[in-house]
Amino acid sequence: MKTNFPKMHVSLYVKNLEDTIKFYSAFFGQKPDKVENKYTKYILDEPALIISFIENPSKVQAYFGHLGFQVDTLEELNKKLALAKESKLVSSEEMGVSCCYAVQDKFWVHDPNGIAWEVYYFHKDVKFNDPHYEMEAESTCCSSDHSKSEKTQKESCC
Repeated sequence: MKTNFPKMHVSLYVKNLEDTIKFYSAFFGQKPDKVENKYTKYILDEPALIISFIENPSKVQAYFGHLGFQVDTLEELNKKLALAKESKLVSSEEMGVSCCYAVQDKFWVHDPNGIAWEVYYFHKDVKFNDPHYEMEAESTCCSSDHSKSEKTQKESCC
């Protein structure tokens, strides 16, 4: 039995709502649909996502992991990358990486609370994970820790 969920909802705690609104308005390319006292919400059509932010610094958690968007074409990835660069949001780029058992092109952004977002194009599944992404790099693979140089990231992160 297939279940249909027309829109996904995510709610995140943030340290500073004003900074969060500034970041996400640039990242999503739209203003919030609702802004209230210590609360804001964006409703995205593509992907079908409702994401809200609640200002409560004591509940912001480190090591959340990351969120992401998969795009359908390389052209779409490049357009989103150009827009993110224009807004000075890009933390790193990883092109042609084989990680998480897939070949991908991607870039990362981090919101003011440290939440990492990857925007990626999936090329194909592979039956291997590059050895660079195993054990010693496990803590950074597919994580929000992108404090390394871009060259090192390409070698050690998926």
